[in-house]
Formats: sequence, structure tokens, C-alpha cells
Amino acid sequence: MDQRKCECGHTNPVGTLLCESCGKPLNVEVHEQTLFPDMRYEGMARRSQTNNTKVIDLVWNFFSSVKIAIGIIIVILVASAVGTIFPQQMYIPVPVPTEADVARFYTETYGTIGTIFYGLGFHNMYSSWWFVTLLVMLGTSLVICSLDRVVPLYKALKKPRLNQHKSFLKGQKLFAEGELAPEANQTAILDASALALKEKGYRIFRTDRAIMAEKGRFSRWGPYINHIGLILFLVGTLMRSLPGFYLDEYVWVREGQTMAIPNTPYYIKNENYTTEYWSKEEMPEALELKGGAIVKSYQTEAILYENKNADVPGKKPDLVEVQKGPIVVNHPMEQGSLYIYQSGVQEMQLGALNFTVVDLKNNKKEIGLIKIDLYNPQSEQTIADGFTVRILDYFPDFIMGKDGKPATKTNLPKNPMVALELIGENGKYNEKLVYLEGTFLTQKNDPQYGLDIKMPDLIDIAGLNVRVDKALPLIYFGSFIFLAGVAIGMFWQHRRVWVQTQEGSILVAAHTNKNWFGLRREVDGLVKQAELPVTIEDKTKAKA
Repeated sequence: MDQRKCECGHTNPVGTLLCESCGKPLNVEVHEQTLFPDMRYEGMARRSQTNNTKVIDLVWNFFSSVKIAIGIIIVILVASAVGTIFPQQMYIPVPVPTEADVARFYTETYGTIGTIFYGLGFHNMYSSWWFVTLLVMLGTSLVICSLDRVVPLYKALKKPRLNQHKSFLKGQKLFAEGELAPEANQTAILDASALALKEKGYRIFRTDRAIMAEKGRFSRWGPYINHIGLILFLVGTLMRSLPGFYLDEYVWVREGQTMAIPNTPYYIKNENYTTEYWSKEEMPEALELKGGAIVKSYQTEAILYENKNADVPGKKPDLVEVQKGPIVVNHPMEQGSLYIYQSGVQEMQLGALNFTVVDLKNNKKEIGLIKIDLYNPQSEQTIADGFTVRILDYFPDFIMGKDGKPATKTNLPKNPMVALELIGENGKYNEKLVYLEGTFLTQKNDPQYGLDIKMPDLIDIAGLNVRVDKALPLIYFGSFIFLAGVAIGMFWQHRRVWVQTQEGSILVAAHTNKNWFGLRREVDGLVKQAELPVTIEDKTKAKA
């Protein structure tokens, strides 16, 4: 690597702005303070500023650019904003069991824009490969930007120069120079200056003819602590895409049903669901509800099972109860890292249809009862000696297809249609009929048998949100580290004050990364207390 040699004889790496030995600006003659190099890293060379042409150097230089990092952040922000226009697939408010159902939901609900939204993959944006790639690029940029700057900063802070070059001191925003009287005691002046600065909380570094006072050095690490917090946050976010680290499923479980929880070895059974309401006696004051009611709690009595054969493909589930109890809003059922939340309910839903088979030509004599479970209908039922009922066809959510044939819109029994065959007298007599929307369509004009509609079974269906998030502690920890870095960077400042005697004169300079007014007050106090023969010049801050 090429080197840059200073007048003092010290050889500096390429990219160095201030001589590592004497502090003199390299290749710049400071006539005005605005020509002075940037003080951010005290002129130390950054790796990205070296003249390297290897592939790894090109990659390093690309990701070390703050402009590139800002560009990546802007793209992520724009993509995230677009992703919030319509709900992500996981937040679709109705069950969508297949990808075709997902596509149809966006098209039917939001029209052409919804179709485009789905087609571009924004419905599952946060887990898409391109969004994850953007997060990885942002994390890479944060790591390289930090390393590219933290190394020269560490070198600058670890061994601060005490006897600075005069041009270095003249380059600071706060600078003063004065003549010393021939009889002046330089040691006493430096002692008084050190005492005044020490009283203000400065740490003193000293040589025989110079002092350097410093405080708030740790504040320089604030931005890099921010970066560490963001990196941990991003790592936690990316861990969610790894198998076993994150799960967010929504299951609807009707009363009495035992359902497998997707992507886990667990099953959940809904024994009973209840919605509890506040009574008038429990309310602290009378309210005009106009016939309404205020919900007190939503609660599902549940049993959690573990399938011991989950790791054996094709084997019948061997369910073992691991937990039993209520699932209430804001009080989930916990099993290790698994949390099951009460998140929704569908009350008074059709569970089963009930009919009584009657002999129409025998004064409507009752023959037997039929119960058709709309979620798991039996294909055949014997309701009396020699009398059988068969289900020929069943459409849970009946619609007439474009081809003129019956079909079902969804798998939920919202508009059930059932085709039945009544077989009597041990098979000697049969009759077919169709039930739809509370009416019957019969095969014969003068049927022997008919059905009387009874009260259907109504059930409650609990909506349960199942979550596993093993990365959450790391995300919280990264957020805490980030906020700590913000606090350090906002409420503390790194301040340095130099007092040097050179060739019968005294030089005073000061630098800070922010709050120049506070530093000016402290330097004015130093000049007054130590009775230094100087007048402070307040100039424009140096630019790189």
C-alpha cells in the first residue's frame, strides 16, 4: 500500500489526513480554519479510503458508503409502506386454505390493485426472499460502516497526541494565541489550567509544555452502540425465517373439535367456549345500553395434547394431554415457547341439522330422528328397524357453478345443501329429496315420506392465535442496546481542550462533537480562572 510522508519524517498510510505523529495536516497548508481536515477520526485513515482494487476491497468500499446504507433504508421503508396498503396474508380475516383462495381474496376484495398486490408478492412481503435480502444488505452495511470507522476512532482515542502541531490547534473552531511575558512561569500556567479543567470534570493528560483535557469520551461510541443494537435487531428478525424459531398461525376450533396446530407436534381441543357479559349489578354506574350488553371476557376451555408420533411420518397420532385450562383474552395458554391466545370467535354457527322422518300418508307418524353433522356428516344412518337414511351429496356453502352444476364456495357450512335418500321397508321403498335454505325438493309429486325440520345444533367456534417467537428476546435486547446508544449520543458530548506553550507564546484550542456553546463557556471559564493572556476566536467549524 502507498504511503504518505510528513515533514516530521513519519510515514502515514494512504487516506490519513493528519500526521499520526505530529498532527500536521498532510498536503494541506492551513491558512484558514475552513481548510482544516475533518476532526471526526482525527485524520486517521479508514480502510475504504485506501487505494485497493481487490474484489473484497470493492465490496467493502461499496457497503462502507453511508449513501448506500441510506439508499437501502429508503428502499426498505418504501417497500414496507406498500406492504401496509392491504393486509398481509397472515392477517386475512377469513380462513383461506389454499393459494387460489388467497389470490381470489385479494382480487374480490380490492379489485385490480389487489391482483397486482398479490402478483408482485406483497401479500407475504416480510418473508419474501427479496425483502430478506434487503435486510441482509442493511445488516452488512451496518457492520462494514461501523468497522470502517470504529477502528480509526479507537486508534485516535486510545493514544491522544499531547504536543500538537500548531496548524492542528489553529484548525479548531475555538482557538486562541497569546504572548507570554518573559518572566511568566510556564509550569505554573499549565498547573492552573489543569486545575481549572479538572474542576469541570475533565481528565488531564500532560507533558512538560502541554496539557490535553478530555471528558465524555464514551459518548463517541454512541452511534456504534446504535449500530450494534440495530444489528442484533436485524439478526433477531432474520432468525424468524429459520425453522422452529417463529410461528404465527391462526386456527378456528369449534366446540368439541380437536385440531392439529400446524407446524408443531401439538393438538388443541375446544371443550367449551363462553362469552361472559357484565351484569347491571356489577357495573359501577348505570349505563343506557339500549338493549345491548358489554362483554366481560372471551374464554375457551381447552386441552392441549402432544403427538408422540409427530416425528414418524404416516403413523397414527398418539395424543398425550400436556395441559388443560382456560384461554382468556390477554391470558394465553403457555407451553414452553408456545403461546396460544384467544383472538376471535364465531358465535351461534350451524353445527348440525336435525330432522324427523315422518310417514306423510300415515298421519305424519314419526319414524326416527336424523342428525347431520355439517363438519363431518355420516354417509348412512339407521333411524329405525328397516329404515335407513343415506347422504348422496353435500355442499357446505352451496352455489350454482358456471357450468350449471352445484358447487361449494367454501368449506364452511354457511349455506348447506344436502341430497338425501330415504330407504324404507328394508330396501323395498326409497325416496330422494334435497334440503336447501329451509325447503325440500322431492323426487316424487306424492311422496310417502318427508322430513320435519327441528332446531339445528348451534356451536361457537373459537379463533386461536398460536405463536412461537424464540427470537423475541434478542429483538428486545437489540432494541434496548439501540436506545442506550441513542441516549449516550444525545445527552453527552466528547470535549477536548489543549493548552500548549510554544516559543514564548501560549496556544489554547478546543473541540467537541456537539454543543459548542457549552464548550465555549467552559473555555471562557478556563481563561478567566487561569488568567491566560489570550482572547478566544470562535470560528466556523471545520469541513472535510
